Amino acid sequence: MIFGFLTSQTLSPRQHRLQNTPLFRTLKPLEVKFVDGLMHERRYLPEEIVFDENEEGQALYLVMAGRVEISRAHEGSRRLVSELGPGGFFGDLALLDNSPRSAQARAVEHCELAVFFRDDFLALMDTDAVIGYKISLALARHIGQRLRERLDGRPQLEAL
Repeated sequence: MIFGFLTSQTLSPRQHRLQNTPLFRTLKPLEVKFVDGLMHERRYLPEEIVFDENEEGQALYLVMAGRVEISRAHEGSRRLVSELGPGGFFGDLALLDNSPRSAQARAVEHCELAVFFRDDFLALMDTDAVIGYKISLALARHIGQRLRERLDGRPQLEAL
């Protein structure tokens, strides 16, 4: 069968990790497989910079393995904003615009990240509106939660 992959409901370990990420939790297995095909895998060594503060945002990053620190420049040093492990994601606003990054992301240990570029996300919105809608809604809910936490004065991951 030429399109046998379309009928398989079996997810790879990486696809399971994607589906367990809040951003993709509402996707069906075939939709997760489709999105996984759009993602790029990147590996980082300990202390390696994923992106720097004030760089143009071009992609969202999902932590598949390892840990990443998010920090901001503050009075000549770096202030830790958050530390993310497997299942965490950062750089989400880059899917919506190309504003400068508001923080630095750095690998704490060996990391495997799945990278979802804005151009791929925008193309997905054109080619599969249902998947694009589900991801957009999850993204909006995540950003809304961060805003509520900020308004309540609770610590939260800064917009990246």
